[in-house]
Amino acid sequence: MTHPIRLGAVAAAAALLALSACSQGSATRSDGGEDGQVVVRYQEFSSNGGNEQNLEAIVAAFEEENPDIDVQVETTPFADYFTKLQTAVAGGTEADAFELNYENFVTYAESGALAELDVEGDAYTPSLLEAFQHDGAQVGLPESFSDVVLFYNKDLFAAAGVPEPTADWTWEDERAAAQALTDTAAGVWGDYQPATFHEFYKALAQAGGQFLTDDGSATAFNSPEGIAAATWLAEKSGTVMPTEAEGAGTPDFDSTLFREGKLAMWHSGIWMFGPLADVPFEWDVVVEPGDTNQASAMFTNGVVVSANSEHPEEAQAWLEFLTSSDTTVETRLNAGWELPPIADQDKLAPYLEQTPPANRQAVFDALDATVLPPVIVRQQEMQDAVTEELGNAAAGRKSVEQAVADAAARVDELL
Repeated sequence: MTHPIRLGAVAAAAALLALSACSQGSATRSDGGEDGQVVVRYQEFSSNGGNEQNLEAIVAAFEEENPDIDVQVETTPFADYFTKLQTAVAGGTEADAFELNYENFVTYAESGALAELDVEGDAYTPSLLEAFQHDGAQVGLPESFSDVVLFYNKDLFAAAGVPEPTADWTWEDERAAAQALTDTAAGVWGDYQPATFHEFYKALAQAGGQFLTDDGSATAFNSPEGIAAATWLAEKSGTVMPTEAEGAGTPDFDSTLFREGKLAMWHSGIWMFGPLADVPFEWDVVVEPGDTNQASAMFTNGVVVSANSEHPEEAQAWLEFLTSSDTTVETRLNAGWELPPIADQDKLAPYLEQTPPANRQAVFDALDATVLPPVIVRQQEMQDAVTEELGNAAAGRKSVEQAVADAAARVDELL
């Protein structure tokens, strides 16, 4: 599964942010724009590659409503964005406001680089708003989100006489359906959910466990709940889903299998709605089944105001418009540019009316119980270690218990 809201360079951010505590200078230009306008500089990455004009339209609408503010956008491709931002923060030359994905938000919030915002917050979906709080303070606003749901091939369910998934399904329901729908002689598989870091922290939450201790000083997943989550993932390989040797985990393997009508259920993200619009069979989605708890993976970008900004009120006004205005909602929905984080379901009606899938409401129902990825300084190393060890369990190279213990030991060394 590939995530469109991408991970950033958390380790590099932490290193360079340490330098920022010693830096001097203003984060913004003190000169005004035309006719004495306040200039608000905004650094971002997510419009790059096709949505630049959409962002320009949002800026124009904001400036029309706020003629005293001149928003100057600085767009950088994602591959270079965090290096540029980290250097700017370390030198005290960052923009008034800038964009962060969730993983990097945590690092910047902990560094003290972000200003506290004074917002009511009613416009936003609560779980998304809470994602950008730190130590009880609102230091960012959600900008966009995507989440993971359970895709299913309605035709395969009907042919096998298996009842379709519902929102109250549990792991046991999914397991039973996957076994009934798997027909290896026909090359049809019942389920696809890889044994990876991103699936594990979510399954762990569904099992009632936690990844790190409350203070973040050690792992907490070498537990009965962790064993249950790892078993849930590892046991699928070779029984109800293809094995690593058969190609599972290679690029586009899962999406190709689903598109070809050879996969009954698939844990994937809502960014696949568009690419699946033309498949020659009926399909739909539902909130992912849980075990003792419901927990859906959420991926989100946010926007923040620099603690060094000379124009924090104007910067916040821009960010509120960018994240929750009717202009933004309409622009994002029309462009298919990730989803806006608003709470007002009526404004999201155009999205819900699109098909397939018919049950797009599941996208928003999943936000009622979400889990965010654990974040540490050595993020990528952690993710790689957990994925490698779970892969060992799924391939039978280690027992589940040994793989979980080894993963915990490796992550503890990174903390």
